[in-house]
Amino acid sequence: MRSENSNVSSFPNRKVSSVQVGFERKEMERILNLYGRMVAAGHWRDYAMDMGKDAAVFAAFRRTSERPQMRIEKRPADRNKQGMWTLHGEHGQILKRGHELAGVLAPMERKLLKLVSE
Repeated sequence: MRSENSNVSSFPNRKVSSVQVGFERKEMERILNLYGRMVAAGHWRDYAMDMGKDAAVFAAFRRTSERPQMRIEKRPADRNKQGMWTLHGEHGQILKRGHELAGVLAPMERKLLKLVSE
């Protein structure tokens, strides 16, 4: 039985953005292809991914306990600026930015070629 003094309040209409930035299938294939080749060459052993509302990040590690040797970020908000892809080095420095994933991964591809030819 309901009393006359009870009030029912609804939650305020909040627009909660549940949109999450992620990698598309072709992007993941490209990144994991590079990762697999670096593992085969003995330079990487682990990886981590983080997908948030602003960016998706793939990080590759030489050892799990260390900082990432390479970090690739996808930030769609920067699409119209210097490009949504950013390659970070081991110490956090920006190695390359661009609009295309292949161009941003090029320094790591070159590094892999040097490692194989040695």
